[in-house]
Amino acid sequence: MIDKLEDIENRFHHVEERLSDPSIASDQEAYVKYNKEYKDLKIVVDAYNEYKKLLAGIENAQEMLQDEDPEMKEMAKMELEELKVRKTELEEKIKLLLIPKDPEDEKDIIFEIRSGTGGDEASIFAGDLYRMYSKFFDDNKWKVDIIRLNEGTSGGYKEIVLEVHGDNVYGRLKFEAGTHRVQRVPVTETKGRVHTSAATVAVIPIVEEKEINIRKDELRMDVFRASGAGGQHVNRTESGVRLTHIPTGVVAESTDSRSQHKNRDICMAKLYQRIQEAQRNRADAEQASKRKSMVGSGDRSEKIRTYNFPQNRLTDHRINLTLYNLDKVIEGDIGGIIDALQIAENAEKMKSDG
Repeated sequence: MIDKLEDIENRFHHVEERLSDPSIASDQEAYVKYNKEYKDLKIVVDAYNEYKKLLAGIENAQEMLQDEDPEMKEMAKMELEELKVRKTELEEKIKLLLIPKDPEDEKDIIFEIRSGTGGDEASIFAGDLYRMYSKFFDDNKWKVDIIRLNEGTSGGYKEIVLEVHGDNVYGRLKFEAGTHRVQRVPVTETKGRVHTSAATVAVIPIVEEKEINIRKDELRMDVFRASGAGGQHVNRTESGVRLTHIPTGVVAESTDSRSQHKNRDICMAKLYQRIQEAQRNRADAEQASKRKSMVGSGDRSEKIRTYNFPQNRLTDHRINLTLYNLDKVIEGDIGGIIDALQIAENAEKMKSDG
C-alpha cells in the first residue's frame, strides 16, 4: 500500500507542476483535465500525509515506553493505544480511496422515470419519485433540464426524461436504475385496499462523441415522425431518431425531444451504454468467476426497492437494507441509501481485489 501511495504522491507533485505551466493554463481543456486530477489526487495525498504523521507519532510513543518514569510510561501507553486505533481507521479509509474509480462516475446523465404496472397509481408514484429526486438534485446543486414530460390522466407522470449535470452525477445515481415498487392505498381507491404498483428508472451516462469508439460507417441512422404525446409540432416533423450499430445489431431510438439533434445525442448515449453492457455480459460469460456487483446491473427489469407507505418502510432488496423513515426519504432524503449502496459496492471491489 505504501508503494502505491508514494506513486500517487509523486504523480500529485507532477500534476501540481503542470498546473503552474503557462502552456497548460492557456489550454482550457488541458487545464480542466489536470485540475480535476489534482483534486482527486489531493484527497489521497492528504490522507497519506495524515497517515505518515500517525506512524511518526506511534514511533515516538514506543520510544517513550522505554522511559524509566512510570508516569511517562503510562502516558505513552495510553497515547499508543489511541494512535493504533486511529491508524486502523485511517488504513480502512485509504483502502477505499485506492479503489480505482469508474471513469463513468464523473459523467452527466440522462435520467428517465416511467410509470410501470398499476395504471393511474403507477403514474402518481412516478410523480412522487420525480419530486423526491428533484429535491435530491437541488440539495446537490445539480443543473436539470427537462427533455420530455408526459402527464398521467389522474396526476403524476407517465414518463419524465431529464438531463442532469453536476459533479459525480452518474457515480451517485447509477444505483437508482431499476424497478421501484410502491405499496399503499391509492388516492383513486374507494375501499381502502393496499395496491402494489411500480415505476422504472433508467440512468444513462452522457458520452461525448470523441469518447465513443464507434466508426460512423458502422452506424445507420433513420429519422421518423414521432407519435403520441408531444403536440402537433412533434407529429409534423421527423424528429424521432433510430440508430443501429451494424456489427452488433444493437438498436437505440429516441423521440424524447422535439429536436432531432437532441434525440440523436440521447440515442448515441443509449447505444453506447447497450454496446458496453453487451461487451460486459460477454466478458462475464467468459469469466464465470469474475466479480458481479451485489447491487445489480441496474437493469430496469430488476426490482431494486420497495416503498411501503402503510408501515413507513423502505427496503432496498440488493443490500437487504430496511429503513422506517419513508416519509423523509420520499421528501428527497436519499443520500444515506446511496452511501450504503456505494459502501456495499466498494466492499465487493475490495473483496475482489483481495
